[in-house]
Amino acid sequence: MNTAKPTINYGLEGIYVDESSISKVDGQNGKLWYRGYSIENLAEQSNFEEVSYLLLYGKLPTKNEYDDFTGKLKDRRDIPKEVRDVIKVMAPTSHPMDVMRTAASMLVMYDKDPNNRNLDATIDKVITLIAKLPTIAAATGRFREKKEYIPPDKSLGHSVNFLYMINGKRPNEFESKLIDLMFILHAEHSTNASTFSVLVTASTLADVYAATTSGIGTLKGPLHGGADEAALKMINAIGSPDNTEKYIEEALEGKQRIMGFGHRVYKTYDPRAKLVRSYLEESLEKEPSDEIKRHLQIALRAEKLMIDKLGKSKGIWPNIDFFAGPLYRVLGIESEMFTPIFVASRMAGWGSHIVEYWNNNKIVRPVEWYIGSLDLPYVPINKR
Repeated sequence: MNTAKPTINYGLEGIYVDESSISKVDGQNGKLWYRGYSIENLAEQSNFEEVSYLLLYGKLPTKNEYDDFTGKLKDRRDIPKEVRDVIKVMAPTSHPMDVMRTAASMLVMYDKDPNNRNLDATIDKVITLIAKLPTIAAATGRFREKKEYIPPDKSLGHSVNFLYMINGKRPNEFESKLIDLMFILHAEHSTNASTFSVLVTASTLADVYAATTSGIGTLKGPLHGGADEAALKMINAIGSPDNTEKYIEEALEGKQRIMGFGHRVYKTYDPRAKLVRSYLEESLEKEPSDEIKRHLQIALRAEKLMIDKLGKSKGIWPNIDFFAGPLYRVLGIESEMFTPIFVASRMAGWGSHIVEYWNNNKIVRPVEWYIGSLDLPYVPINKR
């Protein structure tokens, strides 16, 4: 028996589990590519539908391919009444991510062949989930506020339709750009915790719906998808822009975690955060409400202080979660709905990884180094 303790990479840090051509994260230089295209170019020139196609199929679509793909998304957006009814029951008292997890798992009932893992069938299931998850999120938001469900509008683009369904009004051009930006930026990010969770489940040859439900459960945690909600709570706790520096300084002295700063991969400025920040600054020029203006001012002052104190010295820079909350508030979205939007966006990435992994599937089975006792004598219950 080998008793030499192996090197243990806690949290699987630095461990390569597979090859992938879907996305590349360069944490040292703050770069992100989807299928070789920089996130900056995609955010400025593309839209979520095209990005989803790119992730799934590995190339940008032709006009005919794009029209066919977006047509499928529009046709599949609505959700069955039974799913809406469950959302309506859960939404007032449950966290929206619990609603998302339950409603997403219900969709398997409406698939006549959920275990079909052929390439075309798998992509078709992913398209269905990309189409329906934003509707589940929007319905959750509506029912939380005891408002009526708004059916999808086929005349609207994918992310814009989501914003319409949750807010009940058609977004203007700037709002439309903001929500599409967030969908694009959250669509994919290599093998993060939720994507790995999806792949672990998919590696057992469970169906796409089961794998997606695993991802939603993982994304709920405040160290992953819930970080943007936690960051906005911190901004609200700061309260006033003039209290920003005092709050941050005292938090750092008390060794409290500053949500929205630092990243397991990025050791410089998160490129997604840069893009969101630029739109936040533009939002300030559009005469926002006092609440939104306060959020934006606090965020920008906290960013400057944290960069000065920890950025260059310790590699702790803003990540997308820090600026996501204020931007969503510009769009009138409540904080509890931030992570469900993450789910609705990330399905494109999760689905792409399932498709890729099943090309060369191997069940995920890591090992642990056992440190407990061995060969203990069994003591009968009446003698313990």
